[in-house]
Amino acid sequence: MGGGKVNDHSQKPAVPGDVLLEVRNLSKNFGPVQALADLSMKVHAGEVVALAGDNGAGKTTLIKAISGVYQPSGGEILLQGKPVSFASPQEARDQGIETIYQDLALADNLTIGANIFLGREPMRKAMGFLPVLDRRKMAEAAKSTMALLDFHVNRLDAPVSNFSGGQRQAVAIGRAVYWNAQILIMDEPTAALGVPEQRKVISLIHQLKAQGRGVIFISHNLQDIFAVADRIVVLRRGVQAGERRIAETTHDEVVRLMVGG
Repeated sequence: MGGGKVNDHSQKPAVPGDVLLEVRNLSKNFGPVQALADLSMKVHAGEVVALAGDNGAGKTTLIKAISGVYQPSGGEILLQGKPVSFASPQEARDQGIETIYQDLALADNLTIGANIFLGREPMRKAMGFLPVLDRRKMAEAAKSTMALLDFHVNRLDAPVSNFSGGQRQAVAIGRAVYWNAQILIMDEPTAALGVPEQRKVISLIHQLKAQGRGVIFISHNLQDIFAVADRIVVLRRGVQAGERRIAETTHDEVVRLMVGG
């Protein structure tokens, strides 16, 4: 889909049910403080795994270790069964792991297409030699990517500052999809959105799942977790307090795991 550096990361295409990502006995220390201890989890193709826990439970440390921001102190990370180590978030992105933080990291003054290619702009030759931005390619990528998410925007030339919170979330997801992310880590994607916008984001996540991607979904909103996730991993003070299939648990049980009651 599209040109430029679309990642095939030399792995076989995942089929639903394949283990895309596995974390084994992952630990992270900051000096004497252990932020994460001996955590293991898996994410399958076509699956949404929710991470839940109070502030300080270790959720952010875990996703930063997976996405190359932090180097783990112990344990290992495997992508489709192969051990990987990332020196930076860009290395993780090159291997198909994309993190969408709450602030979305969008350039408000630019179009959807320009945001998709931010930092990786496609160029063409004008008059046979002059390098200029390939705006047509950017617009086509925006149109096809948003259509893939069943998200139709009329004004592809509008700056993303004109868009609603849910639409902006779709642009950030679209950028990850265009660059062929197989694992999307979404940090509180429905926070600060109204109910209709929250529903749109939940719908977008279902689209990603249907495409066989793996999603790690971090949220304080149990209603959203139960609406979108297949499994939930609960963290408490840096350790795994429990893991449940959503179909086999309740809000009350999840809260008990979070608080240790």
